[in-house]
Amino acid sequence: MHKLWLALGAINALVSVAAGAFGAHGLRQRLGPDLLAIFETGARYQMYHALGLLALGLLVRHGRTGLSTATGWTMFAGIVIFSGSLYLLALTGVRGFGAITPIGGLAFLIAWALFAAVAIRGH
Repeated sequence: MHKLWLALGAINALVSVAAGAFGAHGLRQRLGPDLLAIFETGARYQMYHALGLLALGLLVRHGRTGLSTATGWTMFAGIVIFSGSLYLLALTGVRGFGAITPIGGLAFLIAWALFAAVAIRGH
């Protein structure tokens, strides 16, 4: 399972870098500063949590438990919900997407708490 977290971490890091470049070069002239900042926040948090998935993959490379699996899927869900909703909000201007962003933020908080438990308990 550790290979899955390493792969998801690497893929999300790649997407985050691509999103950041797209925001900086492709969207700067198309979005207002407020929406551009929202897009950049999505990319930044995607990278933070891509690194979290990579760290999880390294931490559990010699074993796994339901707790480490829950950690990885919760962190991935946070990326999809948090960053995804911010990307959609910025690209569409539909403020309603911002209403689901806190659900992704809560998933991030839960994932980091689970990560700490995995680190303390040893997988």
